[in-house]
Order: sequence, then structure tokens, then C-alpha cells
Amino acid sequence: MELQGKVAIITGAARGIGFEIARLFAREGACVVLVDRSGAEKAAESLKSQHYDAIACPLDITDAEAVHSAVEAVAGARARIDILVNNAGIIARGTVLDLTREQWLQVMDVNVNGNFYFCKAVVPFMIRQRSGTIINITSIAGKMGDITAAPVYGTSKGAINTLTKSLARQLAEYGIRVNAVAPHAIETDMSADWSEEKRQEVIAAIPLKRMGKPEEVAQAALFLASERSSFITGEILNVNGGQLMD
Repeated sequence: MELQGKVAIITGAARGIGFEIARLFAREGACVVLVDRSGAEKAAESLKSQHYDAIACPLDITDAEAVHSAVEAVAGARARIDILVNNAGIIARGTVLDLTREQWLQVMDVNVNGNFYFCKAVVPFMIRQRSGTIINITSIAGKMGDITAAPVYGTSKGAINTLTKSLARQLAEYGIRVNAVAPHAIETDMSADWSEEKRQEVIAAIPLKRMGKPEEVAQAALFLASERSSFITGEILNVNGGQLMD
């Protein structure tokens, strides 16, 4: 098992990509802390019923003090934090003309600030350990601009791409690696509201001619969390069926 004895915090872990990452990491031997504003307990119970080591952490990631307290509690209970996966995120639809100030602030608060709060909270523990891995789940929209969303979504993910590289440079001396996974067209709640016409348009633009699966994103996250990627930091790994090749 690739993550035996590791402690991994995964945000947005109650469903979709986050839950698949938590399940795969647990299967690989990690203690997984499932962070979500709702559904964390049910998701953790599902994993515990399969005899995995899982902890529920109901939390609003935009509350900096709550994030700090939660990370302190995990470190106190398990004596270490090895992996952070910043997966939680929200989206807004429409054009720049449709986008409201409130939507802009909300998306940036969750997608950027929430990720920053968790990074800031776990880094002191990883520095003391002289080891750790942070994985940010971003989007190809952060590289090429929004395709199916309002412009705030890609803007938020672009900020996370830059945060990933900045932290990778700052934390490398402590043995901490920071990378990101940039999915596109994955079968999740975010893509479930597409019309069939939009779905077919998206698939037509993908060289592999299909949607991706949450477990395929989870496998990419596992690679970046494991020793198989021990000489990789500051990387933004595309998981998009060839939609963006850079």
C-alpha cells in the first residue's frame, strides 16, 4: 500500500472527486480526514463500514479560525499530517454580464481563500516533520480561460495554479512538495447540469471522445501523493482526455 501510515486531509470529500480521492487514499493505507460543509459524517461512515480509517470533519473552509482549529485537532489526535488535498470548490455559470459581485466574492472565497487557509494551517506541521505533500485540485480553466463557466471560476483556478508554484518554491527546502491536478469534463455534480447539447459539444472537443471519471482524477492525486512522484514539485497535471496539451 502506497500511503500506509500517512494522514491525509481531503476537502470537499463528501462526494464526487473528493470522495473518490478519500476512498483511494484509504484503500492505500492512509487515515483520511473528510472535510466538507455537509455530508462529511455520512461519507466517513461509508468508508469506515469498509474497515478504512476515516474521520469526519464538518467544516466551512472559508472560516479561517475553524480551519486552523480542525488542523490542530487532527495533528493532536494523529501526531502528524502528511498530505493535504485541496479539492473543495464551487462554480458560477454565465457570462461576465451575468456574474454578480456576490457570486464573484463567494467563488473566490471558497476556491482561493479556503485553499489558502488549509495550506497555511498544515504547513507548520509539515515543516516540523521535514516532509509533506500538498495537492490542489484546479482546472484547465485556470490555464486557458473558462469554457463552460462564468469567468470567476477560471480566475480562481488560475490563482490556485500560481499559489501551487509559489508554495512549491518556498517549501521545497523543508521536503514539502506542492502540486496540482487540473481536470476537465469529469462526471461530477458540476457537469451534471449541462444540457445534452453542451455535453456532446464538450465530448466532441476531447481527443479521447469521452467524459472523465472521478476515480481517474483520484489516481492522478495518488501518484502526486506517493513516493512515485518524489522528484516532482510545482507541477500542474492535466487530466482532461487531451483537451489541453501543454
